[in-house]
Amino acid sequence: MPFKPVIALVGRPNVGKSTLFNRLTRSRSALVADYSGLTRDRHYGEGRVGDKPFIAVDTGGFEPVAKSGILHEMARQTRQAIAESDVVLFLVDARAGLNAHDHDIASLLRKSAQRVILCVNKAEGMAHSGSISEFHELGLGQPYAISAAHGDGINDLVEIALEGLGEERADTDFDVDDREPDPGAMADDATEHDHGPDPDHRIKLAIVGRPNVGKSTLINTLLGEERVIAFDLPGTTRDAIEIEFERGGKRYTLIDTAGLRKRGKVFEAIEKFSVIKTLQAIEACNVVLLMIDAQHEVSEQDAHIAGFIVESGRALVVAINKWDGLDSEHRERIQREFDRKLRFLSFARVHTISALRGQGVNALLRSVNAAHAAAFSKLSTPKLTRVLQDAVEQQPPPRKGIFRPKMRYAHQGGQNPPLVIVHGNALDAIADPYRRYLEGKFRDAFELAGTPLRIEFKSSYNPYVDK
Repeated sequence: MPFKPVIALVGRPNVGKSTLFNRLTRSRSALVADYSGLTRDRHYGEGRVGDKPFIAVDTGGFEPVAKSGILHEMARQTRQAIAESDVVLFLVDARAGLNAHDHDIASLLRKSAQRVILCVNKAEGMAHSGSISEFHELGLGQPYAISAAHGDGINDLVEIALEGLGEERADTDFDVDDREPDPGAMADDATEHDHGPDPDHRIKLAIVGRPNVGKSTLINTLLGEERVIAFDLPGTTRDAIEIEFERGGKRYTLIDTAGLRKRGKVFEAIEKFSVIKTLQAIEACNVVLLMIDAQHEVSEQDAHIAGFIVESGRALVVAINKWDGLDSEHRERIQREFDRKLRFLSFARVHTISALRGQGVNALLRSVNAAHAAAFSKLSTPKLTRVLQDAVEQQPPPRKGIFRPKMRYAHQGGQNPPLVIVHGNALDAIADPYRRYLEGKFRDAFELAGTPLRIEFKSSYNPYVDK
């Protein structure tokens, strides 16, 4: 694997770090808005100059003097990013000018012994003005005027940042457009039953739920470090943070998401963007881990989130968190509520865990692996047809008028979720109860635990119907 230098973006709130991060990584993965303190966790992305890759790290607004609260946790994240970086891009605001906050950050960076490049952002049209020269006062060398929003000066900045890093220099200019990589397409054809995708496939696992159910705590427990901010404050996580992780020979991309509240309780514009990022993460992942707080009743919002996951067709595992410390009566009540309000999740495996203590986490990951394998199963056409014929022989579909639907054969039409296409005559008369009956038969025959299953009926065309 080639050496990838790490470039950390540091600065006070609202100086354009996330905008520059998106520019360097050619993505829109970091939330950007005219809102102070939007980014909170470390956010990693890959960039490239010519044939030389690098890793960019976006950080939250740095408050080095904060002693407690969420600002202190954000500062811890930024200090960690500085410690693991090869070069730090210290962003300041050309239009707001120099202030005491910039001096505090500059003082800390000088003590860090890291290589620091001073970037004066939002300097479009100001590169040769005297207002840039005031930043010499920070004592960090030559300030470089850039505009992350417009791309001004970014080529030169990347070249300077990567000088002396890696084994060889790249001669190609850095393209600062906003193109996103094409993830490609996965073949849907399946002719044989084979549980699981390519063993080298990385499992994208999105962790979702209401605010303050322990999503970030679980990720930190899995990683064994304070990778994301876990704070006793609903709405701490605002962005969808992707983290690569490996355990037991399996590779994962963990996605920490913002908590989803009821639509009527989402007031801030930025929270609406966070909800959109969470919903996009659900649609883009392979498996969703739905977390429920055992210390509160199973709510309608939990049911709404679960419904969106099922509609998206994503494999699902449920974790009831904060299970430790509950008495038997409380546990029985939670289980009854789950069975009553979320009975449509009968295909998913349910685990009771303590994310803080790490209880039940290993079993949880085993179910995630099983759900992922089921979602990408290849289903044999002969076996599908045999299961279909046995199901019809055991319980024929009900008549509609004088006709009874006739099913001939079945084959797989897609994966993630598995899609079974049934061919025959008069299949538009099949009602939902019989569809669910067939779904259960296919699920049992192929052991498809943890994934939704789609069934599509295709009736043969009768060329004499209009004659």
